[in-house]
Amino acid sequence: MNEKSLAVLEKYDIEVLRSWRGRGAFLCETKSGIKILKEYKGSGMRLALQKKLLEQMEEAGLSCHEKILSTKEGELLVKDEEQNSYCLKEYYSGKECNLKDYKDTCKVASNMAYLHKAMIQPKLVEEEKILSYAIIEEYEKHNRELRRVKKYLKAKRQKDDFEYYLYLNFDPFLEKAEMILEEMKQKKEIFSAEKLQLTGTMCHGDLQHHNVLMSEEGTYFINFEKFVLDSPMRDLSLFLRKVMEKNNWSKELGQHILQSYGKVTDISEEQKCQLFYRLSYPEKFWKIVNFYHNSPKAWIPAKNREKLESLIKSEELKNAYLETNFGRGDLPK
Repeated sequence: MNEKSLAVLEKYDIEVLRSWRGRGAFLCETKSGIKILKEYKGSGMRLALQKKLLEQMEEAGLSCHEKILSTKEGELLVKDEEQNSYCLKEYYSGKECNLKDYKDTCKVASNMAYLHKAMIQPKLVEEEKILSYAIIEEYEKHNRELRRVKKYLKAKRQKDDFEYYLYLNFDPFLEKAEMILEEMKQKKEIFSAEKLQLTGTMCHGDLQHHNVLMSEEGTYFINFEKFVLDSPMRDLSLFLRKVMEKNNWSKELGQHILQSYGKVTDISEEQKCQLFYRLSYPEKFWKIVNFYHNSPKAWIPAKNREKLESLIKSEELKNAYLETNFGRGDLPK
């Protein structure tokens, strides 16, 4: 993003007093508050649907989330002279959630529950024909990739340090991934796309600490570009996994986060089951493998080995947490 991109602000009914770079975008001080100009890679239709969802969430009583602004002509997307697309949003000052702060994480969990209540929009889902996310199909793709990479490593004669270490530790993670997927298929009614379609249950889609801003005025959720028709446990599991990884899978903290969420809206038995499988699946291992698979093999960052070593060390703690909170201690170590 360059300074020339700021020229697109002339298309909005605002007076820019000053601007500066921040959060991978341009922040602009105006007479009506601070705005943020961000590059947008999606389609105009998707952005229009996002705006509609955010407006209906506000009608449902949730005001602490981002707002997308229109140009003087009523457009949501603007292009600079190089044909890059941008959108303008309201900006909220605040700090990102501190994953090591007990109060921060529990407060986000509580506010996340309010967010999810406002994101139940059956009428919008029906009118816009929004399709649901199929997590079983996603994990099937992940497992196919894992098997493919394992086969590649087995056949490779000259393995570097990381490849050899990855190959030696591959089987337990692959076994766990296969086991989790098989159990999910046996309980496929819990992950029913039709049920999501009927209830109109949506979620943020990328709810990690970078997309939560906390201030005295409130807890604001931003960057809804990946909103999706899926169980709210998608958001809760992503946030919970990030927190747990930073806190050595603290059983006590994990319980308090779930309790904070549950005080606002009950977590059903089906949702607990969803949460268990989403947390149990070796997502981080798949990400390491995926990064390796899609990177040039001539240069493999040393951090890959460090990440894998850290992951292996934390697996026992993770399994202990899952056993304490979900009563399952039979997962492969």
